[in-house]
Amino acid sequence: MIGDTYLRQSLMIRSMLFIPFPFVIAILLIVLLAVVRTRDDEAPPNLPFQALILLGAFQSTLSGLRWGYAVQPVMYVMPVAAAMVPPLAYLGVSRLARKSSLSPIQQICLHGLPAGLIVVLIALWRDAIDIAIVLTDVGYAAAILLLMRSGTDALRLAPFENAGPTYRAILFAASALLLSAAVDIFIWLDLAWAGGEYALKVITFGNLAALAVLAAAAAAASRSHAPVDRVEAVRPPEILQDSQTLAAVQALMKDRHAYRDVDLNLDRLARKLAIPARQISAAINRATGKNVSQYVNEYRIAEACTLLAETDDPVTEIMFEVGFQTKSNFNREFRRVTDTTPLEWRDRSRRPSKSTPVQKAD
Repeated sequence: MIGDTYLRQSLMIRSMLFIPFPFVIAILLIVLLAVVRTRDDEAPPNLPFQALILLGAFQSTLSGLRWGYAVQPVMYVMPVAAAMVPPLAYLGVSRLARKSSLSPIQQICLHGLPAGLIVVLIALWRDAIDIAIVLTDVGYAAAILLLMRSGTDALRLAPFENAGPTYRAILFAASALLLSAAVDIFIWLDLAWAGGEYALKVITFGNLAALAVLAAAAAAASRSHAPVDRVEAVRPPEILQDSQTLAAVQALMKDRHAYRDVDLNLDRLARKLAIPARQISAAINRATGKNVSQYVNEYRIAEACTLLAETDDPVTEIMFEVGFQTKSNFNREFRRVTDTTPLEWRDRSRRPSKSTPVQKAD
């Protein structure tokens, strides 16, 4: 028979020593949220990701109240909060991947269904709470991975500069949801077969660790944001061959230096060219074997190499001029393209016989 994890765990409260770990996690998540909000002050915030971090702090607090102070009423709130985590993660990811045809109210109603279901189950069928939460975690993790199936090019609304780190953070978020589901399954099995011998340790560290990883991934992914769009005149899209599509992209990069736009993303690139985003992605991938963010960043690195060789401008100034916003991303992409650092490139470029050729975008 399916155990009611969130309700039956209360039977073990008296045997547990007080551990302030959940409150430490809650405090750290509040600090993380403050950092994210400050960082995103000049950019449209990813509200679902911010709400996810806040919800993580709330869940950690509930866990501390329940296991540290035996406040049993919170056990009715915990499963509802747990059911809200996966939808918020999905909504945060979808804001970077595509524009929804649903209004904000419609999205809230749709993705609020898991939490509503848990409320109903608490009142009518508590034994089904565990499996409902596990299915919610797994279902939304699968939905996130489905959105990301085309790699970094799936992040159509995220700036190219942050596409790689954002993609990895999203994969971590999906993994955290799967870890949370695995932890819940283990707890249910432990309660059913071993009387909860290991449940306390798993609850205290396993769930909170998954929650912390998910919140950290949300914070990392929120570095990317969908910029406020400027109205641009576009002509009706035409069906172009890969060579024509690539030629159009190259012209935009070389003639208009579109790569210098720090907010450039696949969706914005598609509008500038009046070519479907999927067609651009497929053409670049087939012709060069690279994703769009790598392709655009190589134009940025090519210009950076020229500036490093021909000017004495500071590296940071050059980084901003060519379209990068963070030094870590600039250095990582520079090493990927040139297999050296910016300072090493500048030094070698002034010794032609030992210089390293830059890999330019095709």
